[in-house]
Amino acid sequence: MRGGALLLLALSAAFVLSGCEREARRFTTPAQNSTGSETGQRASSNQPGAPLRGGVEQPLRNISPFERNAFAVNQGKRLYRWYNCNGCHASGGGNIGPPLMDAQWRYGSDPASIFATIMQGRPQGMPSFGGHIPEDQAWQIVAYVQSMSGQLRKDVAPSRSDSISTNQPENARPKLQPQPEQPPAPTPPGAR
Repeated sequence: MRGGALLLLALSAAFVLSGCEREARRFTTPAQNSTGSETGQRASSNQPGAPLRGGVEQPLRNISPFERNAFAVNQGKRLYRWYNCNGCHASGGGNIGPPLMDAQWRYGSDPASIFATIMQGRPQGMPSFGGHIPEDQAWQIVAYVQSMSGQLRKDVAPSRSDSISTNQPENARPKLQPQPEQPPAPTPPGAR
């Protein structure tokens, strides 16, 4: 009787423990959200390395494949520094490039627009990274850029930097409603 009770207890414990499931962490999830062909045109002749000719990949869908993956968003934060995005955009507050932490978006705040900006570049400054960085890394940067203005869930956005930072952590920032940037008003004739 005692052996049967122990066996029953062991089977019950095994059954209960088999129901526990850990978070599925995908560290090597490929982005697979591009056309697979270089159909987009570069909008900038500036490039971060040896100039490349030809088009760049465009997104298939307006969905960031990493916006719900905390590991990928943190990788995007690391890549943001590695590819010197902070050289122009500072830590998101803007410098010679536009700020990424506010509600004003010159070329669009949706994932496809941010991806196109990274891969194709933009006139008067933003380099074209298409062909210079892998697509999955570009999508990780897209997810991180979205987190800078509070567009991602708080449990996905990075909580702190590993270096000295004067900004609030991304998961503590309020969600801002993106607004298209208004062009400057034209100067009236005869005015200085």
